[in-house]
Amino acid sequence: MYEPKPIDTHAVQIPAELTALIEELAKHNHDLWAQQRLKEGWRYGAQRDDTRKEHPDLVPYEELSEAEKEYDRNAAVGTIKAILSRGYRIVRDS
Repeated sequence: MYEPKPIDTHAVQIPAELTALIEELAKHNHDLWAQQRLKEGWRYGAQRDDTRKEHPDLVPYEELSEAEKEYDRNAAVGTIKAILSRGYRIVRDS
């Protein structure tokens, strides 16, 4: 049986200067997901319908519900924390 074993990041704190990056990555994650869905022939639909390949979240990130945005934010936070936990630093050039 599959047992997920993500990197332990419970003690990692995201520095304040990376807060804006969370939202940028969340939007990016959504756009990557949407781009892949569209390539696979999915389109917007008010209700999810796997047979017709319709999904209500095929909209710009800004139009998502807060619950959906939070899903993408959690993925971004997890990625940033994993990077930091491995000893990498995230620095902005400008």
